[in-house]
Amino acid sequence: MILFDMDMGKWVLFFEPIIKKLQQRNIPYIIISRSGEGYHELNEILDLKELPYISLGEFGGASLEGKLVSSLKRQSLILDIMNEYKVTKVISGSVVDSTRVAFGLGIPIYNFYDIPLSDYKANFKRALPQARLTIPLATKMFKPFVVPNEVINRFGLDDEQIVEYNFIDPLIWLKDFQYDEKYVKESLIAYDIDYSNPTIVIREEEYKSSYVDKKYPFLYESLLDIKNETNANIIIIPRYESDYLKVEFPFAVIVEEKITIQHLIKFADLFIGGGGTLNTEACFLGTPTISTRSFICHYDKWQIDNDLMVWVKDKEELLENVVSLIGTQVDVTKLEDMSVDIDGIVDEILKEHS
Repeated sequence: MILFDMDMGKWVLFFEPIIKKLQQRNIPYIIISRSGEGYHELNEILDLKELPYISLGEFGGASLEGKLVSSLKRQSLILDIMNEYKVTKVISGSVVDSTRVAFGLGIPIYNFYDIPLSDYKANFKRALPQARLTIPLATKMFKPFVVPNEVINRFGLDDEQIVEYNFIDPLIWLKDFQYDEKYVKESLIAYDIDYSNPTIVIREEEYKSSYVDKKYPFLYESLLDIKNETNANIIIIPRYESDYLKVEFPFAVIVEEKITIQHLIKFADLFIGGGGTLNTEACFLGTPTISTRSFICHYDKWQIDNDLMVWVKDKEELLENVVSLIGTQVDVTKLEDMSVDIDGIVDEILKEHS
């Protein structure tokens, strides 16, 4: 039995095509997830994708102590599940909980991770906490081509343990994406949106994550100016709670329904994001993209260098780029250099380790 441990919505999208390949080969698997106060997005996406799962434990919130206590409790629950289902391999996007339990039980660990550092060079001081607690324990480490082997080597893995794939993660679920504008307007029918005006979609940074130092305010401080400057529809995709966004930004649409967000991103005239996955999706879908993330990782750097995304660090830069980029077209021909080999990934997962 193969266990998939998912801790964020991105991994549902990433692992879904891999799971479908396992289904075709009649390989048994189980999916576990997590939820918690203020964080329901993961399970909502699993429901949207109609993937059966067991939700174990909670997110833990913003405090380090809260994360630690939740993690310890969740590990106990995972231990029971691994024993009950006789798990033989664990696959995750470097989720700490399942990795610790699998290592303790001697179960092979197959980690997928595209952001071991909050840095685009090889500064190990910028190693993410999750990476420090998971990559060194991996039996195999799967990574995109933009992350150098030397970074993974610093975590203690040898080259033969590293499996490189020739794409940046969102391409695995975007390569067959079929855009549907009608779906966007039907999904937003409850909101008063004037489609004669441009649309700007906004995603917050993962400010509760352990690898983000603090919540940077300049994106929030810029929203009213952006609205006044462009007269655009401002649509915010919440990362955590949404009630405070409604109060603070009454002129914006706060999307609370769980929809297939890629259609909305493609529909947008501009995307502004403080995270990683949706920024990359917007780039790959040809939507002009501004990153307000507090750092630049390896795949961010590749996207910036290939003119798919602009990174800004303050309000002035953000407003300047909003005006210059809104409604423009992004050349995505560079993506033709990438290739997605799902069967090859599955073969590596199923191959017996030595």
